Amino acid sequence: MTTPHWIFGDQLGPHFLTPAGANGPDRGAPVVMIEARSVFRRRRFHRAKAHLVLSAMRHRAAELGGRVTYVRAETYREGLRRAVSGAPVTVCHPTSYAALRLVRSLPGVRVLPARGFLVAREDFTGWAEGRGGRRLLQEDFYRWVRREHDLLMEGGHPAGGRFNHDHANREPPPKGDRELDVPGPYRPREDDVDAEVREDLDRWEREDGVRFVGRDGPRRFPATRREALSALRRFTEHRLASFGPYEDAMLAGDPVLSHSLLSSSLNLGLLHPAECVERAERAWRAGAVPVNSAEGFVRQVAGWREYVWHLYWHFGEDYRHGNALGHTERLPEYFTELDADALTARCLATVLAQVRDTGWTHHIPRLMVLGSHALQRGWDPAAVTDWFHRCFVDGYDWVMVPNVVGMSQYADGGRMTTKPYTSGGAYIHRMSDLCDGCAYRPTERTGPRACPFTAGYWDFLNRHRRLLSGNARMRRAVQGLDRLGDLDDVLRQERRRAGDAP
Repeated sequence: MTTPHWIFGDQLGPHFLTPAGANGPDRGAPVVMIEARSVFRRRRFHRAKAHLVLSAMRHRAAELGGRVTYVRAETYREGLRRAVSGAPVTVCHPTSYAALRLVRSLPGVRVLPARGFLVAREDFTGWAEGRGGRRLLQEDFYRWVRREHDLLMEGGHPAGGRFNHDHANREPPPKGDRELDVPGPYRPREDDVDAEVREDLDRWEREDGVRFVGRDGPRRFPATRREALSALRRFTEHRLASFGPYEDAMLAGDPVLSHSLLSSSLNLGLLHPAECVERAERAWRAGAVPVNSAEGFVRQVAGWREYVWHLYWHFGEDYRHGNALGHTERLPEYFTELDADALTARCLATVLAQVRDTGWTHHIPRLMVLGSHALQRGWDPAAVTDWFHRCFVDGYDWVMVPNVVGMSQYADGGRMTTKPYTSGGAYIHRMSDLCDGCAYRPTERTGPRACPFTAGYWDFLNRHRRLLSGNARMRRAVQGLDRLGDLDDVLRQERRRAGDAP
């Protein structure tokens, strides 16, 4: 008899059911899926995220037909008991410490190796141990992955003569344009499953005390393997060519630009990273896209995504509690409620509205607007991490702990990145049109038009002057404090408006 195989809601692609001897599910194994209401009762997720996850799970169950036992229960424990009555099951390694503890605590559950990534856990461990105690830098890891998987390589050398084409991928948006002149992204069509999910969510809110944040509908991201493949094909054929130069740019009227919108599909398990980077490489080899665009996308998927996944496990569960800067301020209501209308700063209002309406923004608004604001204001990094996890359709524990604790909030003291990622308003002004028509001015530090990011940047540097002066990449910025004749005015001003919505 074959052992049933349990799949979580982020293990929805066919590669999670592929047999692999002792390391995979049995061939043709019955499938168990559990929709646990407690997940949504414990935490206030973005409504669009809840809709996407449940739609994807129910679509997958419909595809599997009679092979699947789909249980709607209060908890995973209850659901598994109802599905198999204590019989043995297999499950691929889950994507969070909490889920791993759960499956290991259940009798009869055999945990198989993780799937859905390019680099196996043991291979990363070997690479990390081979560093001889040196820092686990993303750039070094990325080059190793490129060589090991022969990605964008030409006879042992990187495509285009260099591993990193970031120098060509930092263009501001075309001046005067409100949106990029590129075909739009793939958009799915909702069906009866989506309607059923939305009715259930309405009922849960009305009758069961479940609460969400943000707006839902229509669904913007793939919920099936077929939709995800269509999104991948449209990106590589029509949008990848212009992705590279403008991957760091921001436009108020075009939040998507040329980004792939594939992160939620990858993190639901609908796509495998190998097929994504291989398509990008084929497009480059066919001469359809420039090398800097192909490399920029490959770096996001095969470099950063893999790096974040492995650091989550390598650093251990206590990593999430890092708070090297001692930040303890609570998140304000305008942030937790996604109340973009409460904000005057156009950049923050625009980006927070994007999160409210879609559950998504690309990586630069996340890092250099939302994350930078939280860092400058000294918000509790654990609360910021939780917010990103709940409010983004592609947010999962393994994604957000390293990205927020390490990259965005510098709460690990530099274990992951070499400096805090924050800036004054000049960066936002250079890389976007978000300062146009704003009540604040990126060049002004004090007064009624003082940019919250410009003044906040100097206030942040001053608060952490002692720590950051020892950082080689921050030393010159810290020394700049002594050249500000109005520093005392800036600091007094920022103390006065610390609790205000900017």
